[in-house]
Amino acid sequence: MRILVIDDEPDVLMLCRVNLELAGHEVLEAGTGEAGLELARRERPDLVVLDIMLPVRDGYQVLGDLAAEEDTREVPVILLTARTQVEDRLAGWRAGCSEFMTKPFSPVELVDVVGRIHAMTPEELFERQRDALAHLGN
Repeated sequence: MRILVIDDEPDVLMLCRVNLELAGHEVLEAGTGEAGLELARRERPDLVVLDIMLPVRDGYQVLGDLAAEEDTREVPVILLTARTQVEDRLAGWRAGCSEFMTKPFSPVELVDVVGRIHAMTPEELFERQRDALAHLGN
């Protein structure tokens, strides 16, 4: 599977890349939201791992752009962020994420989540979003 990781922290990019490649995935990297959008449009990844706190264009904006474009709207997006408040989770699920993971994170868990999310149908992903929002009280 081809996975795009968008994060402005080089250590996080490296940790994701090493572990996802060890699991057999091809990894593309971007350090900004703009660069990530450009890569997503050009390379059409199977899945995106996206930080929320990015310079210039934050993860919510990137997620919205991916969801608005025909070529990328079906690509599952895992938000991987240090933001842990309920409001952050709500914003992520409302924007269309497929999973919300917090930093610090377990690389093994990331690999497991990537596999699980990739195996889900669009209908199952939609149901997951709906359930997450209901659980968070929205």
